[in-house]
Amino acid sequence: MAYMNAQRKASLAPTIHAVLKKHGLKGTLAVRTHSALVLTLQSGSIDFIGNYNARLAERNRRGSYKGAPAAGHLRVNSHWYHECFSGPALDFLQEVIRAMNTGNHNRSDAQTDYFDVGWYTDVTIGREGRPYTITKENHHES
Repeated sequence: MAYMNAQRKASLAPTIHAVLKKHGLKGTLAVRTHSALVLTLQSGSIDFIGNYNARLAERNRRGSYKGAPAAGHLRVNSHWYHECFSGPALDFLQEVIRAMNTGNHNRSDAQTDYFDVGWYTDVTIGREGRPYTITKENHHES
């Protein structure tokens, strides 16, 4: 059964904050419903929304995916982010999701409807009412 608490979050936080600093980003960590570690990105040098929308437009043109563009905030699918982002955005997400999963396990078997993970991880870019802002300093293009 998935379980996350403040103590476990505190043990993962230094590594996650180091990744944020390395990529010029600001964000907060939280525990949701004692089962998920949530990283909310508030601001930074990477244009995640622009990168996501550009990749989405490319996928829509190919007919491989139909979706609506994001504006201001976005919830990252931690299983399919590699399909939705590229460049610096993808590099950061790979690194931070790996850090968020340090010590985690996934022994799930969807075929038998059995799900066993240590904890869930969520990355959100901005929030409704508080959009992600791009800082001008060290701005990375998408």
